[in-house]
Formats: sequence, structure tokens, C-alpha cells
Amino acid sequence: MSFSASSPRGLIVGFVAFATKELDELRNKVPIAYLESKTRDEFFEDCKTKYKTVEVLILDYSHIGPFDKEFVNYLPASVKFIVLPVAGYDWLDVDACTARGIRVSNTPSAVDAATADTACILILSAFRNSSQAERNLRQGCWRHGVRLGNDPEGKILGILGLGGIGKAVAKRMNGFDMKIQYHNRTRQASEVEHQYNATYVDFETLLKTSDCIYVSVPLNKTTFHLLDSPQFAMMKDGVIVVNTARGKVINESALVNALENGKVSAVGLDVFEHEPDVIHPGLLTHPHSTLLPHIGTSTKESEHMMEVVYLRNFDAALTKDTLVNPIPEHKHLFEQ
Repeated sequence: MSFSASSPRGLIVGFVAFATKELDELRNKVPIAYLESKTRDEFFEDCKTKYKTVEVLILDYSHIGPFDKEFVNYLPASVKFIVLPVAGYDWLDVDACTARGIRVSNTPSAVDAATADTACILILSAFRNSSQAERNLRQGCWRHGVRLGNDPEGKILGILGLGGIGKAVAKRMNGFDMKIQYHNRTRQASEVEHQYNATYVDFETLLKTSDCIYVSVPLNKTTFHLLDSPQFAMMKDGVIVVNTARGKVINESALVNALENGKVSAVGLDVFEHEPDVIHPGLLTHPHSTLLPHIGTSTKESEHMMEVVYLRNFDAALTKDTLVNPIPEHKHLFEQ
């Protein structure tokens, strides 16, 4: 699908594949255009001409990135909102947006179920060594040399970040009779803890006592390399580490060292520190690593829901001068 509009108020940098009905309804209200610029420099020039009336951008990963301070400062003076079609937003310079008065939204709940399903696949694979077993089978070795796995039942799952995805993982892994503990910046209400059968512990206790540590925190200045060599040293021998958040939350070299010396017995990763170009060879070659190419949200249902949610934000920004899902850093701007 492609379309353009003279003097557009909305600009889509990306592609709407599923929620086309909702997009058509919105196009009937306000003039919207798809990005036509072929390069970053061309986009900067177009911001002075064909996009100079744009007030709201749907901004997805694309060829005009990186979405840094330079990018934000080149946007037309008319831009008031950036709508992101994903939950994570570490790839956008939020500080630059804030400085310019540009408010940002994301899609925090649309991907909870799909990401949690992916996390549980990784957790179970790490406990049962299914990735090693599959590799053996494909190489004609049957189960020769495959390490005995462990049952998740009765083991302690430590969740770093009991937000929407963390709660969804807790709900699912309760079904495997795991004991759930978690650490958050802010402790959840007692009724939430009761609902998810989750016990709050401090960060150090979670590291020292968990049999499996699941990472579900956003990437920011405080969570960069949240798990590094000192943190791995605190963990139980033979701990399992699973990450579906952002690769840079874990120091990948430190993780590989811990995996190779046995401190970490297995890993399950959907995200990587330097993805997609460089995946640590120590992860690629280790028999007890289950690795996925950042497909945590890659289902038709989740993609559709993400589009519906970000189009709601797009609509609210264009027609009501507000956002449905402002990012945490900008929520206070919408409080009465």
C-alpha cells in the first residue's frame, strides 16, 4: 500500500500490514502520507518541503535511521508527536524529543502474550536441553552426549521486571509449579503478588537464590549491563539465564564466561548485545544455548494488535492532541 497527501498532518515511516481498515478510517479524517524519501539526507531535505506540515510520525525501524539527536532536530517544527509501533524504544533519542517538546507513545501491552510465550519456550528449552538434543538429532547422533535435563517443577524462577510481560510469564510458569520471585524498582501491590503467586525480593537476593533468572526490564541508563561479572558471581552454580528484553541489559562477554565456567548451566536468548550483525561465537557454539533471532513478538496476532494500538495513538494525536499510551518519561505531560 502507498499513498500520499498534499500538506500531510500524519506521516507513516514504516508499513501497516494488518490494521488497514483502521488506517483507512483515519485517512478519511486527516491527510496522511507514507514516507517517500529514499535516503536519510533526502528525508532531511523533504522535512523542509513536502513534510513541513507533519504533526505526527509513526516511526518504525527504517533506512532513515539512526533515530538520534540529529534526526530529531531535523524534524519539522510542526511535529508534536512520535508514535512508535513497538514496546521498546531505546533506539530513539527520547531526551532529544523531550527537549523539543515532542511527546512519544509506544505499544506496551500488545506484545505481552507473544513475548511471554517466547520466554517460556526458552525457559523450558534451557531446563530440558532441547536445543542440544535437536542439534544432535540433525547431526545423526541421536541423543548421544545430551546432558540430562531438569524439571522446572519446584525450581525458583526469578523475574527481573514484573511488568506486563513479567506477569504473563509468571502466570504461565505457575502452571509448571515453579516458585515465582521477582524484583522491581517499585514493589507490586499485595493483590498483584497474590494473583501471580509472586514474592518480592531485593535484587541481590534474587540473584543469589534463583534457579532461573528471567530478564524483562527496559533498556536505559540504569539497566545497561545490569547483569555483569559481579552479578554472575553472586548467582547459584548452574543457574539458567533467559532474556527477551534487550541484549545490552546483559554483558554478553561476561555471560559467555559464566556459561563456559559452569556458573551458568544454560541460556535462552531472543535478544543480543550487538544484534543483528554480531552474535557472540561463544553463544553460537555452546551446546547449552537456545538462541532465537529476536522473534518474541513475531506472530500475526501480535503484529495486528500492535498496529491497532499504535493507530489508536496516531488517531488520538491527530484528532485530540493527546496520546493513549505515552512512554513512562512523558506520562506526566498528560496528567491533569
